[in-house]
Amino acid sequence: MRKHAVTLALLGAIVVVLAVSFFLGGLRQDPAAEEGFGGTDSQVTSILDENGVTPWFQPVVELGSGELESGLFAAQAALGGIALGYCVGRLQGRRRTESAPVGVPVSTATAR
Repeated sequence: MRKHAVTLALLGAIVVVLAVSFFLGGLRQDPAAEEGFGGTDSQVTSILDENGVTPWFQPVVELGSGELESGLFAAQAALGGIALGYCVGRLQGRRRTESAPVGVPVSTATAR
């Protein structure tokens, strides 16, 4: 029962931190800005454009919107997470089979 209370308290703390950050971020947002949570890349790009710096190269593909760009980034992160999880699972399975005694099934050897 105590484990569940700690878990619920941690989840509640996460929700409170997120809510406060969104509230404070909304207060600091410039009404003329395009995005509420712009990154440093966009700030540096605007500063360089103001100073007349010309880019060295052009993007290979121009994406239509910021939503498409963030969606592709999320898909890339998901694929990376899947690959990392697969590799960690394979290494864990290899370690279990190598540490199992000969002649004992892996499922009973790891249950100890």
